[in-house]
Amino acid sequence: MSGRAQLMWDEAVTGYDFGPDHPMDPVRLALTRKLVGALGLDREVPLVAARPAGESTLRLVHREDYIEAVKAASADPGSADGSYGLGTVDDPAFAGMHEVSALIAGQSVGAAEAVWRGDALHAVNFTGGLHHAMPGSASGFCVYNDAALAIARLLELGAERVAYVDVDVHHGDGVQAAFWEDPRVLTISLHEHPRTLFPQTGWPGETGAESAEGSAVNVALPAGTGDAGWLRAFHAVVPELLADFRPQVLVSQHGADTHFEDPLAHLAVSLDAQRAVQVACHELAHEHAGGRWVALGGGGYAVVEVVPRSWTHLVGIAADRPVEPETVIPESWRQEVYARTRQLGPMRMTDGRWPVAFAEWEAGYDPADRLDQAILATRKAAFPLRGLLP
Repeated sequence: MSGRAQLMWDEAVTGYDFGPDHPMDPVRLALTRKLVGALGLDREVPLVAARPAGESTLRLVHREDYIEAVKAASADPGSADGSYGLGTVDDPAFAGMHEVSALIAGQSVGAAEAVWRGDALHAVNFTGGLHHAMPGSASGFCVYNDAALAIARLLELGAERVAYVDVDVHHGDGVQAAFWEDPRVLTISLHEHPRTLFPQTGWPGETGAESAEGSAVNVALPAGTGDAGWLRAFHAVVPELLADFRPQVLVSQHGADTHFEDPLAHLAVSLDAQRAVQVACHELAHEHAGGRWVALGGGGYAVVEVVPRSWTHLVGIAADRPVEPETVIPESWRQEVYARTRQLGPMRMTDGRWPVAFAEWEAGYDPADRLDQAILATRKAAFPLRGLLP
């Protein structure tokens, strides 16, 4: 093992830009990188720029005709007419779209390669986590599914069991779809209930194809779920499944859009609870995957207040230099925020809720509680398929 952790970064990823009125503002990436630097974390973890994913790599998940459609729309954005999900309100075409999407995918694939080969124990690509892209279409602000591509590359390199844990507010539908029939991949997604949020999938009964029953696990959380409920759901489902599955690598997606300030969803999770789940994923990787951990970003549309702090915590945890929640954010970064956005940046690396308390599942089940109903629905649907008690 030549290094404990590495951070994947290439300045060109900020070219993933759907336009000035689109929620997926690339300033969130630039500000995260600046905050990582302002807190000195880039002195603790090497920055690595991987090559863009080539076509043979992209074809591990995506259809050739779709890749060609992305390239055509990238060269001539005006020609995109909604076919293949390109040129829509969610996924407008832009010049260079193929190149920057392949670059982001390359960072996640490079992270997976580094962890599998032992160049690093942990690798972070907060620019990735574009989990909605399907094999044959763009979806939900996502062109190429870097998370699925990283997992597919691990399988190509010889991994026999890869676990994917997705805590974005939206269901990780594209990753689930890519491995629906593959028992080598366990996908676990905790997300807002499909009745109230895109992509309207991720029901507890979605448990994998007949050839891979129990390989997909979905926790559909009631709108309004806060810190205690979110952490209770995570710990009621994820650790037991990982202990049973014994993955060789853990890939996790840390969308920051569960936050109570996020404008596109309806959960009420704090930055401090997000940090707690990041810590838990780190610990679970060590307990069940030999420490091999690939951590990705994802959604997150409170681009100043939330995303940079959340993903900077993720980098610090992976680097074994966790940022204490009460840490004061350097004034230099807040000036950078104002210069770029004309907004005032947050003062500390906390929402004031650390440490976050929650009740473990073993403490008891309340049949009248909607959150407990959601947890039990998942356990009843998926756990027996894996030989576990619901």
